[in-house]
Amino acid sequence: MYIARILYPVKVLGPGLRIGIWFAGCKHHCQGCSNPELWDFSEKYSTTLNDVMQLIESVSDTHKVDGFTLTGGDPIEQHRELVTLLKKLRTISDDILCYTGYTIDQVREKCPEVLSEISVLIDGKYIEKENHEEPLRGSQNQNIIILKEKFNSSYSQYINHSGNQIQNFFTLNSAISVGIHKPGYESDLNRVLIGKGLLKDE
Repeated sequence: MYIARILYPVKVLGPGLRIGIWFAGCKHHCQGCSNPELWDFSEKYSTTLNDVMQLIESVSDTHKVDGFTLTGGDPIEQHRELVTLLKKLRTISDDILCYTGYTIDQVREKCPEVLSEISVLIDGKYIEKENHEEPLRGSQNQNIIILKEKFNSSYSQYINHSGNQIQNFFTLNSAISVGIHKPGYESDLNRVLIGKGLLKDE
């Protein structure tokens, strides 16, 4: 499978302290995508389910994990591997939010089992001109579909009261900006990187 990054604690893509999993590989190529570097199924992102779970379990063994957020890329592009991963994630938390550029009907046709393993689906391609910086949704055409009734309250509260926020994770020589970015976010990120000394001001 192709996994580009795993981050914790993600606080801006769903309620609570979450493990974010970024899949590599996406066929939609939406204009203004915040992660175009994850469109390709690059071999540098190739890994195994066991390695992914070892890393996730090392986090969950010592930290509170309220849920998972799966994005990318597009997790549905690897739906066979995704279903196997979801079954294992559910032993840690069954609050699993999944982003996809496919519609729910397309997901249902391609891999209906995914829908029984996740709690929330955010579907549809990203349309930059419809990005109004709303919580969870990249653009207004996308739907927030709560598939498990017990999560109605927590997600409704998150959407209504959290506002749209960005969370930055810093590594030794780079930064990863997480959340629903406004159009043109790259310039804002570059300013942060320059301020942290991670990027030269040209």
